[in-house]
Amino acid sequence: MPETFIFSCSIPVRITDINYGNHVGNDSFISIIHEARILWLAQHQFSEINIERRTGLIMADLAIEFKSESFYGDVIKINIAVAALTKVSFDIYYLLSATRKDRTVLLANAKTGMVCYDYEKKKVAAVPESLLKLMEH
Repeated sequence: MPETFIFSCSIPVRITDINYGNHVGNDSFISIIHEARILWLAQHQFSEINIERRTGLIMADLAIEFKSESFYGDVIKINIAVAALTKVSFDIYYLLSATRKDRTVLLANAKTGMVCYDYEKKKVAAVPESLLKLMEH
């Protein structure tokens, strides 16, 4: 997990995130990190299919390390960091935690490998300059 985070948001656990084990299901954790990524991009007027008009993002890989259960009523804080930048790709790291009784509980660490993609040409593209700039902050 990188030490420097470039974005943070909070997402409340919905009742539909709870599975038969009475905690947040692994599929919901994937949805929560997806939402955090969308919020990070939207903060800069980007979307996963529109960065500098033509270039978008495709998820190449996903890894999640579960640390603790999350429950209905939790508000999950997601910190985002970026690393492993190449000409066409980068990794996004997510640190997910919740505060319970004045104590921070680590819920999960996650990583998505993102590849830049030109949707018009239907091929991999270079990381757009505007995206590079926001990853530096």
